Amino acid sequence: MQVGCGDRWEGQRDVANAERGVPGGAVGAIGAGNRVAAARIALWAVVAALGARQIAMVLRTPPGERLTDLETWIGDRGVLHVAGSLYDTDRFIGTPFAGLVLKPLARSAEQSLGVAWTFGTLLLVAVLGMVVARALPGPVSRRTALLAAPVAISLLMLSLPVRNTLHLGQTSVIPVLFVLLGCFQARGERSSGVLIGVAAALQPTVLLFAPLLWLTGRRRAALTTGATFAACSALAWAALPQDSWTYWVHHVAGAGLGARPDSLANQSLHGALLRSGLEGPLEIALFLLLGAAVAVLGLRRAVRYARDGQLLLAVALTGCVAVAVSPTAWQHQLLWVLLAVVGRVGKRASDRLVWPAAVALVMTLPGTMLLPNVGPLIPVRDNVLLVAALAAACAVPFVSRTSPYWLQPLPTDYARPVAGRWRRVPLLPFWRRVLTRPNLLLELLLIRAGYSAYSQVRTAATGGRATAEENARQIVSVEQFLHIDIERWINHAVVKTDGLEAFFNFYYSSFHFLVPLAILGLLYVRRPADYRWARSSLGFATVLALAGFWLYPLAPPRLMPGLGYVDTIHGPQDLASPEYGALTALTNQYAAMPSLHFGWSLWCGLVVLLITPKLWMKLLGLLHPFFTVCAIVATANHWVLDAVGGAAVVMAGFGLTYVLAGPRELLQPASDAAPREPSRPRAAMCAGSEIPAGRAGSGSGTPK
Repeated sequence: MQVGCGDRWEGQRDVANAERGVPGGAVGAIGAGNRVAAARIALWAVVAALGARQIAMVLRTPPGERLTDLETWIGDRGVLHVAGSLYDTDRFIGTPFAGLVLKPLARSAEQSLGVAWTFGTLLLVAVLGMVVARALPGPVSRRTALLAAPVAISLLMLSLPVRNTLHLGQTSVIPVLFVLLGCFQARGERSSGVLIGVAAALQPTVLLFAPLLWLTGRRRAALTTGATFAACSALAWAALPQDSWTYWVHHVAGAGLGARPDSLANQSLHGALLRSGLEGPLEIALFLLLGAAVAVLGLRRAVRYARDGQLLLAVALTGCVAVAVSPTAWQHQLLWVLLAVVGRVGKRASDRLVWPAAVALVMTLPGTMLLPNVGPLIPVRDNVLLVAALAAACAVPFVSRTSPYWLQPLPTDYARPVAGRWRRVPLLPFWRRVLTRPNLLLELLLIRAGYSAYSQVRTAATGGRATAEENARQIVSVEQFLHIDIERWINHAVVKTDGLEAFFNFYYSSFHFLVPLAILGLLYVRRPADYRWARSSLGFATVLALAGFWLYPLAPPRLMPGLGYVDTIHGPQDLASPEYGALTALTNQYAAMPSLHFGWSLWCGLVVLLITPKLWMKLLGLLHPFFTVCAIVATANHWVLDAVGGAAVVMAGFGLTYVLAGPRELLQPASDAAPREPSRPRAAMCAGSEIPAGRAGSGSGTPK
């Protein structure tokens, strides 16, 4: 029997009314509302903190070092003015129309303009985030509607393009804002075209939005966009004829301005081809061919998603096309890529976080933190922003709003937590663990980004040579009191035996990363639920170790003058020189307490001990921490008490995982039935196979 839409709505309303009548349901609703309100307040506090931090950074920077691109306008007495051509130096890369707009700033003092510029840019970023939050394709839940704006503004402030814009004093936020205002807030096609046309006059590749408007039925807006762009450019040509000739003819629409086009800062197809070694007519022909293919494919996808009611995603994809096909796409011009975070990817609920997490990481962290310095990955690392733009524009299969998976992806199979030995364990029962393996791409991104952050914090946690050596003398005194000061004896005994010295040097240098990664890989493939538990405990242990590096800088035995230790790996060093040790300039040599060399090896041994079923496997796993503790002492890289510290943070990591998530054992869900295919969304079931554009919800992205 088929149920009509009216019957379904009535049934849902009756259920909702019944739930309101149940005191428990009311209490639950109130509790959920309070949590959302608290989260909203916290997110707005984060926005305020990020804004205050950015303002403080600008004000603390000396005048000659902040807003460096505005130095084009700075005169001898510190008053902004335009002297000579806009393009006498290589700093100004904007259009002549942008220079014409900025000319009135010549009457403003440098200091006041710097402050006003920073405040103004932050205000534009806030407005941009509000517009993005209102333009999300519907239907949008109340929680999403309340939290979208602070989340969007925070992501924008943390993104590399906005940070670069605030540092340089660029205007690249304005074209993005004008396009979004023209698409979502302007009333009438004429005003929409005017806003997008002005944006194109400031950034010429924005003209690609005219075909998007035309192909989605907004032809008057498309024509107005072209006419406004032509009028603004003609006005600038009349006022600044020499500069206009330089920009449009001599530099081919600004292609030769700014830094070298083959520099890493240029994240366009042209820059990537130049960095690959191509040049001359062949490179230009290949760039034009690839650019045309990207433009056609990307605009076709943008039109399809715009007709699907996802205009914000269509705008983001068009912007990504503009990034790829532009001769030069500097970092502060890549904000379009971040907007692609609104696309939904994947049929499973557990996969929905992969695309937004990948975009957020790419747009907030440098490529060196996302990918290691490995030969085959270097081209991807150097062009990671371009790769993200091309993927969004041409490849990522975003879910259509007519898809049954738009609102109801395949549910995640969660395990029920097991009660712990204490009444309040698990402390966070909502931290539900998943039985299936996590998305591999997301795991690799998070592991790499987490390790890069760990490396940077470890390097920054320097306490000075004097403090580190004083702490080392304390360690020696404690070990002498406990009669465990065996480091020097073991070090010299190994040095006298060539085979042992070579073995421990190799073991120290090779197995520190290899064994933990191998265990994580095996758990990921064979024991996904245990993988999450093991990965969390290792992460907690590593974070706790960072606190030790900060609070207790410690010189290892090999860097202690006068104690006679032999550095078997790095060779002899001149400890009398204040600049001794080549490695001290590359990493923090005083991060010895706790020893993560031993800590990570102990984690490996305990995981193998708990997971493997056979005795010989357990014994083999315990050999790794044994050989590691011998290696760190024999090579004079750690004290014995460093290993004790490493064991302490690992046990604390396991303990935190237990307290927060409960025991390692998991219970299967109450129903072992396979996840059912989700039903089609209500709008699709009632109205047919296509969701009308006008039913997209609040700020749905429907063309105005």
